[in-house]
Amino acid sequence: MTAHDSRPSSAPGGRTAPPAPALPAPASPARPTSPPAPVLTARQAADLRADLEESGWGVDAVAVLIGSVAEAALRREIRLPALRAVRAALEAGRQADTGASPVAVLTALFMLGEPVRAAELDSALPRTGARGAARIGLVALEGREEAEARGDRPGRAALARALVDLRPHEARDDAGEARWWVASDVGELVSGQALAPDHVLGIGGAGLTLAGLAPRRPVGNALDLGCGCGIQSLYLARHAERITATDISERALAFTAFNAALAGIAPERLELLAGSFLEPLGRRRYDLIVSNPPFVLTPPAVREAGLPLMEYRDAGGPVLPRLVPGLAGMLADGGTLVMLGNWEHGAGADWRESVGEWFPDDVDAWVIERDAQDPVEYATMWLRDGGLAPERERDAFEAALGAWIGDFEARGVEAIGFGYLLAHRPEAVGAGSPRRGPWRVLEEVSTSPSGALGAHVAASIAVRGRLALLDDDDVAALRPVVAADVTEERYLVPGRADPSVILLRQGGGLGRSVQAGTALAALIGVADGELSIAQIAGAVAALLDADAEALTAELVAQCRDLAAWGMLSLPPAP
Repeated sequence: MTAHDSRPSSAPGGRTAPPAPALPAPASPARPTSPPAPVLTARQAADLRADLEESGWGVDAVAVLIGSVAEAALRREIRLPALRAVRAALEAGRQADTGASPVAVLTALFMLGEPVRAAELDSALPRTGARGAARIGLVALEGREEAEARGDRPGRAALARALVDLRPHEARDDAGEARWWVASDVGELVSGQALAPDHVLGIGGAGLTLAGLAPRRPVGNALDLGCGCGIQSLYLARHAERITATDISERALAFTAFNAALAGIAPERLELLAGSFLEPLGRRRYDLIVSNPPFVLTPPAVREAGLPLMEYRDAGGPVLPRLVPGLAGMLADGGTLVMLGNWEHGAGADWRESVGEWFPDDVDAWVIERDAQDPVEYATMWLRDGGLAPERERDAFEAALGAWIGDFEARGVEAIGFGYLLAHRPEAVGAGSPRRGPWRVLEEVSTSPSGALGAHVAASIAVRGRLALLDDDDVAALRPVVAADVTEERYLVPGRADPSVILLRQGGGLGRSVQAGTALAALIGVADGELSIAQIAGAVAALLDADAEALTAELVAQCRDLAAWGMLSLPPAP
């Protein structure tokens, strides 16, 4: 989904980039065209779903089939070890009376792009069959003349070749467990070609990150903005009554419809809308909004140098400054917005100042920068993502790279940050009560959390909302309990009794590491719900001969953060 905005983007200081310097104009590499997206009727969806469920084709089955080494290589976009494994399995099955296993046939065909015999696909998908898969648009049947020459039944094709990528995906989070089979366009790893401009991505790292970040409490209305292949809509359908999925790409909407039908989602629960960003949504309100929008900053000079605009990722210019406030404004009371995005670091400026301005004054805002790249690293990554590599088209690659980094230089961009953007609309405390004031947290967290973060996000938002209603005296009266996943590390200089560094580490959540002073370490050591923060501060102040009031204020501020991070739990609200 993209706005197709070709205007030059504004510099951090309000300047506009001058025209890019003259560059050689290499011939643009030919871009493939996409086959029609697959389409399912209700009967076809039921038959295909039953076939796939009975086939045993799942994530674990694929891992067993290809082995751990090939699985690791496939994650690094090296398919040969996996291809060797499935070819061996297919051949072994062909030599046996039982024939090739459905797992081997479907993995070879749809995940690795290896043609299989039509008869094998008939066996793997008995209700659908090779002919049915062709009618749906999953495969092309080839070799009819060769089959007839061998005496096969006229019209029976010898080979099936995949037209889409189809693979199992499994989910396990607060909404329960699910297993789906998700279709998308064939990737560059299999096709060996650059991606088409209307390419529909499958499930990637960013999509999984977003899925893991979204809270999974039951909601009424949910929005999947820029749905792509529809993976977020599948996750939403497990806990939302109604889902709206939007995209500027009709092809993406078709894949979302296919995957929803294959997952058994009732059509009346899923609304598909074509349009750019907020255009098709009107004045609607949502309880949960998720989006991995096309935020890649590709200036016009880059496309002029030979890189086509990719619908699934390219914004053409900064879109988040307009999109974030627009989406935050569509939140219902208590609603949550969860997005991925990137933002520019201007020379001599703090990214928090500009990003913080994107959020309306009446919502909570939480932005986490997970990483930052320099302009060359950023541009190179997205050029390769679009299929433009120096190994294949050096002149075109260098022309596009030069245009890209030239734009950043002209606008004073020193780095590009990546991360999460979350917003929450506070609810009224009670009937007739005013809403609390919003809170703002913009931070850099570079740890590597494990597992889904949705429950942590929901808990953190709830705790910060509760603490926003309490003054410092109220917080000082709380009796916190240290979380079970918090551990303490002490570093000592040899020969000294007192530690030089005390670290508190979080096992769950964002996996934070906090350096603690003596007072905070003492509080963590006794925080079992029996003593209040004020009582602990008074005792520590007496031991350290410190000012009790100042130490209490220090610990209250630290405990606000530790509670929001999930490192301290608070007693239930009265």
